[in-house]
Amino acid sequence: MSGGKGIVLPFILVTLIWSSTWIVIRDQLGSVPASWSVCYRFLLAGVAMAIFARLRGVPLNIGGRGMVFAGLLGVAQFVMNFNFVYRAEHYLTSGVVAVVYAMLLIPNSILAYLFFRQPVSRAFVAGSVVAVAGIALMLAHEAASVRSDRVLLGAALAVAGLMSASVANVMQGMEIARRLPMVAVLAWAMLIGAAVDALFAWITAGPPVVEARWSYLAGIAWLGLAGSVVTFPLYFRLIQRIGAGRAAYTSVLIPVIAMLISTLAERYRWTALAGAGALLAIAGMVVALRSKRV
Repeated sequence: MSGGKGIVLPFILVTLIWSSTWIVIRDQLGSVPASWSVCYRFLLAGVAMAIFARLRGVPLNIGGRGMVFAGLLGVAQFVMNFNFVYRAEHYLTSGVVAVVYAMLLIPNSILAYLFFRQPVSRAFVAGSVVAVAGIALMLAHEAASVRSDRVLLGAALAVAGLMSASVANVMQGMEIARRLPMVAVLAWAMLIGAAVDALFAWITAGPPVVEARWSYLAGIAWLGLAGSVVTFPLYFRLIQRIGAGRAAYTSVLIPVIAMLISTLAERYRWTALAGAGALLAIAGMVVALRSKRV
């Protein structure tokens, strides 16, 4: 990976902040329907991003085509992706969902090949297969302690969110994304996403519900500001500078840190099966990513 501080510092910040968000999402799962929590997060994030854009002198007028692009990005990233991931954590521990999301590099690279003809090597395929095998072992460990149908549902939700996030990631490689101011696009994508989230939440769960618990409100603030306003511009800029596949290098470290947090906060119980799965998943990701030019 090259590019000096312009890449390394954003990489570190994205990794550390997103490693913490998985356990915070877990704490959001209470009396408030998941879709409303997602809505609050991105409403706050969208408003903060718009304010940030104006303070930097970035125009929010991105034109008709820009608004369409922002809307599609918002639905993929801030509606589908997060509605799926919040629900996945109903069934799987936060660290395991983080490990599943570490597989983002696979659909990122496949879609980048299909749409932008970025090459995929045999070593990348082999590493991906090893990583997926590791995920399967970790899910088998989860199934040993809870009903297997719940594990399968949680895994399916996580994979659906993973694919939604990958679509949004690869959209950053489009020519229109490179022409438009990223902060303005993200502000509109978050606000449009929050509006769609609100509509979906109202239809499926009824009127808005807010939990007065301090940790819930603090979690919304952390996820909306640090986990969204700070990280998404940095991550999408990484994608534009080094490609979607290479930006997924963050996924090697995030699940490691997230699993450590899960071990402490959720008392995740390690077994030989879970340990072997985690090692395989990380080793497979390293092999897959090292097979690509960086």
